[in-house]
Amino acid sequence: MKVAVIGGGWAGLAAAIELTAAGVDTTLFEAGRVLGGRARGVDLDGRRLDNGQHILLGAYRDTLALMRRVGVDPEQVFDCRPLRVIDHTGFRLALPRLPAPLNVAWGLLTAHGVGFGEKLKTALWMDGIKRGGFRLAHEMTVAQWLDAAGQTGTLRRHLWEPLCLAALNTPAEHASAQLFANVLRDSLGSTRRADTDLLLPRVDLGQLLPEPAGQWLLAHGAKICLSTRVGQITAIEGGIEIDGETFTAAILATAPQHLAALWPAAATDFAYEPIATVYLQFGPGTKAEFPLSNRLGGHAQWIVDRGDGLFACVLSGHGEWETLDDATLAATLEGELALPEATLWHKVIREKRATFSARPKLSRLDFSTSNPRLFLAGDHTWADYPATLEGAVRSGVRAARTIISGKLDLTPSTS
Repeated sequence: MKVAVIGGGWAGLAAAIELTAAGVDTTLFEAGRVLGGRARGVDLDGRRLDNGQHILLGAYRDTLALMRRVGVDPEQVFDCRPLRVIDHTGFRLALPRLPAPLNVAWGLLTAHGVGFGEKLKTALWMDGIKRGGFRLAHEMTVAQWLDAAGQTGTLRRHLWEPLCLAALNTPAEHASAQLFANVLRDSLGSTRRADTDLLLPRVDLGQLLPEPAGQWLLAHGAKICLSTRVGQITAIEGGIEIDGETFTAAILATAPQHLAALWPAAATDFAYEPIATVYLQFGPGTKAEFPLSNRLGGHAQWIVDRGDGLFACVLSGHGEWETLDDATLAATLEGELALPEATLWHKVIREKRATFSARPKLSRLDFSTSNPRLFLAGDHTWADYPATLEGAVRSGVRAARTIISGKLDLTPSTS
């Protein structure tokens, strides 16, 4: 069996590793010069950083398993801490190292800036959605869900809405409540305490997975074709032809906006949400109270202290910030942080279509296609989650295992 994987992001890497580990002759095509897709390391003015700030959770079980498979020790590359949600207004919610669900209950009970009545109401609401299996009776927006639950106080503004924007990259008034419930199910609602942990990368995203994965694939006999943009996929009798080369099957693991050019039947009409990461370098002694904090009322939603005075400001979803040029945006965020010293360096990275807009009743693509030898992978095909690295990894593994398991229909087809 000879299989092509098109797209060297986290979904494509997961698929290629799964196939190669099973002894399948695998070729990975990537249009860019490096692996990693939308989560990779980049060189910025002589610095090795990321093409966008990412934060993982302990709930990313398949991602962590994939890292271990290619020789990366999560304990070495992550700063693992119990979840804290804090902001510049004085709001504090910190989970202790207690077994789940006691950790969440204690964190809620001891949250600063929230009245006891609101805490009790929220605890009862969370218990109710847990007993209901985190399944909503019908689709609605997160804002509508919170309204119906009476979640209109401090926790809505300081916890639920920021978490929704962080997880779905879509504001609460537009975001799918069911997708948000799924995220809560596997994090705050999990029976495993470690699932709520914050995993803050100590290394750039390239070292986190893409580079070790590429090395592992080459060491195990896979072929990697970088700077190779696939021009045509053709169904032929007995296989799939990719730019003149025949394969038994293929996995198309590109971003959804690129699918139609390669396989028109997989065209999508997704709306997209942008993300900007603004790096601000202060003096090496500048340090935050906690590496991750939320901001309310300004342009940035989350601030990540990456160490040595470097801060990453994350701006998610559409907003006024899109109209500002890079210099103005960096200066504006410097003013919002209000640190006692001026920045020494800044860099703005914008991704106009960072994720699909995770709205209610969003029609997601199935991983199978009209051709029994062609499969899709990518976060857009993992319907249980919004656009996440974990969804991407799981989708790649699923597509590969379908081929490996023998469920691939090898009857002649030119459909």
